[in-house]
Amino acid sequence: MFIGEEPIHIEANADIGEFVIFPGDPLRAKYIAEKFLTDAKLVTNIRNMSGYTGFYEGKKITVMGSGMGMPSASIYTFELVHYFGVKRIIRIGTCGAVSPKMAIGDVVLATEIYSESNFAYTYNNYPRFTVKANENLNALVIATAQENNFNLKVGMLTTMDVFGPYIDYDRVLKRIPAQYEILAEEMEAFGIVHVANSLNVEATCLATIVDSKYSDVVLSPESREKNLNDMITLALKAIIK
Repeated sequence: MFIGEEPIHIEANADIGEFVIFPGDPLRAKYIAEKFLTDAKLVTNIRNMSGYTGFYEGKKITVMGSGMGMPSASIYTFELVHYFGVKRIIRIGTCGAVSPKMAIGDVVLATEIYSESNFAYTYNNYPRFTVKANENLNALVIATAQENNFNLKVGMLTTMDVFGPYIDYDRVLKRIPAQYEILAEEMEAFGIVHVANSLNVEATCLATIVDSKYSDVVLSPESREKNLNDMITLALKAIIK
């Protein structure tokens, strides 16, 4: 496999911390940097995929957009780890509930992620359709949630190659083996976690439920912001433990 001496999608001289908070939207990365970090600086902006490095409770943190879908997210995951020595990654994002156990506004921590994509097989001949989030990092997230009285749901996600609300995703869900209890669907976690696992670093996913096939509830802008801020705070506190 050819690997160049410098990254292609992140500035080669970027000041990247060992801990990365990884939203999909680069504008959300900007928001987190400005609202939650101190001394935050823009360190990379190739293709407008912004990354910022600053400090949270005295610990160096990088927050960077991953883009949408596994191909984009996997590129940044690989470059962050291979070229910059990142040790921990927490994807934070939004997702859609596919279980009646999940309510709008809930935050779910992925223990395992299912995908029927060929991503992992193409990446390095990985033959299975599930990957496990890092147990040590998950334990830190769970402990942090308990310490801060944060109502965290824990379970299995599925990562799709398409945006669920735009298709009949019941058709896809019916193909998932019955032994897997899927709580929610999104588009990046499987790729991020698989690349991190392959490179022997810690990665997991936190996602906030923003739509559900079981509910007509629509979060107000204020409620959505609060729920996302709570998830961001949880991720930041956990990743520096």
